[in-house]
Amino acid sequence: MTLRSTLTPLLATLALGAAAAPAHATPDQDRRAVADLDTAYQAAVERNDAVAMAKILHPQMILVLGDGQVRTGEDLLVLARTRAITYERQVEDEGTQSVRLYGPDTAIVTARLWLKGVRGSRAFDRRLWFSDTYVRTPEGWRYVFGQASLDLPNSVGVGPE
Repeated sequence: MTLRSTLTPLLATLALGAAAAPAHATPDQDRRAVADLDTAYQAAVERNDAVAMAKILHPQMILVLGDGQVRTGEDLLVLARTRAITYERQVEDEGTQSVRLYGPDTAIVTARLWLKGVRGSRAFDRRLWFSDTYVRTPEGWRYVFGQASLDLPNSVGVGPE
């Protein structure tokens, strides 16, 4: 067991706790909670951890891919449960994450994402930009909407199928 595999579930648990922070959190506390939650979500996707993903996803979550395809939260959970993709990497490039608050109950995370792995028999290694929208619910911050760019130049392999 690696240090990363040991710490990642712990960080996800801490992020979920922070995401459920009371509504009287300061803007800086909200930005940190959402940043940590989004990082935990990417780690859960990398591990195909549908349980952790489900705790972060809003029930009405949708993701719009760069090619125009739309995925629901349940679609993403099915991909994780079936391990349709094996990830070597699903991480935000260091220093690219930005969290902006819009009122007390909406936050948008933008970052450049590095995805590397195998889907079926096809390897991929690419980077893209994404925007993830989080809303505050009675249960804490939840990921409700995402939009991903097309693969950035110099990416290798295939895009999502």
